[in-house]
Amino acid sequence: MTDATLHASHPRLLARLRRAEGHLKATIAMMEAGRPCLDLAAQLHAVERAIASAKRELIHDHIDHCLASGPADLEELKALTRHL
Repeated sequence: MTDATLHASHPRLLARLRRAEGHLKATIAMMEAGRPCLDLAAQLHAVERAIASAKRELIHDHIDHCLASGPADLEELKALTRHL
């Protein structure tokens, strides 16, 4: 990442995404091992929550630091809301 795109929240976001990656790898291994569907669903839920949390934090950080520092770009705000 360049300095222009690195924000204070990015290390936390990377940690969340790495946690989601770990959950996903565990889910794949569980599926390959023939684990019960209920266990797989729980792991997939953990993956979804970790990614959704990272996405939400990224968007909030962008609004706080990028859009709040200058005149809000309406088209950019609209584009962001499509990801919520």
